[in-house]
Amino acid sequence: MDDELDLPAYLDLAAAEGLHVLLRPGPYICAEWEGGGLPSWLLAEPDLRLRTRDPRYLSAVDDYFARLLTPLQPYLSTRGGPILAIQVENEYGAYGDDTAYLEHLAHSLRRCGVDVPLFTCDQPADLSRGALPGILATANFGSRSAQSLATLRAHQPTGPLLSTEFWIGWFDRWGSHHVVRDADQAAQELDELLATGASLNLYMFHGGTNFGFTNGANDKHTYRPTVTSYDYDAPLDEAGDPTEKFTAFREVIAKYATVPDEPVPAPAAKLAVPAVPLTQSAGLLENAESLGEAVESRHPLTMEELRQDFGFVLYDTTLPAAGPVLLELEHVRDRAQVFLDGQPVGVLERENHEHAIAFTVPRESSVLSVLVENQGRVNYGVGIHDRKGLLGEVLLNGSELAGWTSRPLPLTSLEGLPFAATRTVTIGPAFHRGTFEVVEAADTFLHLDGWTKGNAWINGFALGRYWSRGPQRSLYVPAPVLRKGTNEIIVLELHASHHARTVDFKQTPDLGPTEE
Repeated sequence: MDDELDLPAYLDLAAAEGLHVLLRPGPYICAEWEGGGLPSWLLAEPDLRLRTRDPRYLSAVDDYFARLLTPLQPYLSTRGGPILAIQVENEYGAYGDDTAYLEHLAHSLRRCGVDVPLFTCDQPADLSRGALPGILATANFGSRSAQSLATLRAHQPTGPLLSTEFWIGWFDRWGSHHVVRDADQAAQELDELLATGASLNLYMFHGGTNFGFTNGANDKHTYRPTVTSYDYDAPLDEAGDPTEKFTAFREVIAKYATVPDEPVPAPAAKLAVPAVPLTQSAGLLENAESLGEAVESRHPLTMEELRQDFGFVLYDTTLPAAGPVLLELEHVRDRAQVFLDGQPVGVLERENHEHAIAFTVPRESSVLSVLVENQGRVNYGVGIHDRKGLLGEVLLNGSELAGWTSRPLPLTSLEGLPFAATRTVTIGPAFHRGTFEVVEAADTFLHLDGWTKGNAWINGFALGRYWSRGPQRSLYVPAPVLRKGTNEIIVLELHASHHARTVDFKQTPDLGPTEE
């Protein structure tokens, strides 16, 4: 089991620290996570309906619960463990109102030996749709605490009042500003809630990171992908350091509970390594064969049809004749870079509702390549049925363009790339590699000033996405990713890199400008 996925070890740590656990296993979790936590392979069946009583979906959920929860029985509080209660689904009232679906999930949990209390959580306006009779209902909100709790009490006349998610910050999306919430104002809201005698969980208490390709997206008629950082303006930031909000909240909590008489810990030491040169490169298009095996078909295949979770798909076809053409792609999920004989032609973005591009084909049998990036599956609302790649018709001058190869590029391993020293300008997407020395590992932040868009890896660990569009302008690098001595960095730049091809590791993050 991968260390970062070792749930029993996490529960052991919680127990050792005297903490209780409210376990929220989903199957849907939202959390601005890719697909809301639902695995992409569910979408390989074109008519499967998520978060419903579709037998195929429920069969997968039951199997998931059995595999996850059966081994966790010793951690239930009824057997001396830290788990006090377990959640049924997540904010289901914002999605549907099928009580029988929720009842199936509750029964499935019980069949797995869960004998601790169950609970649901919903935003106050959705309680009547998402609650389950006989199960504790809780509410999610970040302001107007007295009003929200009154709504919860009106729905549930007896029992404890609990805010399962008390929102004290927010997440960011590409192309917007970095969201922050005034510490004093957030503390005032916390004070109002605690004064009612209700209980709460802070969301988020500790900021996090959507490492690799795990960020989700929202789609309320316009697709909006979430950034790599999930700092959330939390009391403990992305690196785990206390913020101004931590101190403000501690002072409020001291009015209602005993707070240890200990000083707030100082921020942990950070590492700085300036101007690391990336001296070796490998083109993506030229080396695609080493990254994934192509599949031939009449139409472009989706990621789900290719049994692919994350990353990119490279679509290739041969064009029938020279001359001016109009290429129309019915659905781009989510960002398509178009190439003709390896040369960039343009970009089509789902976020901007772009579907067509015109160019001139120089010769018969020119190769059209379309590199499509999955920028994160939608994690909220009906848009969670979010299949990736090229969907629907592909037309060339109004006629179907058939005969494609679809090559999955999950980028789970970059070991086969033939890196070579180069000082020339790279045309098209390319991987750039460099090394740097570390005397003592510590947290740091990778800054890619002058780079445009892509992904970064340290010692094979996928840090996440960067994009000059902002707001995020640095990537968090946890100390365990680094090692004493020589370390490797690889950057996939999809467009144009800094002329010197250098990156910086700094002691402070840059999450972008905030709204004035």
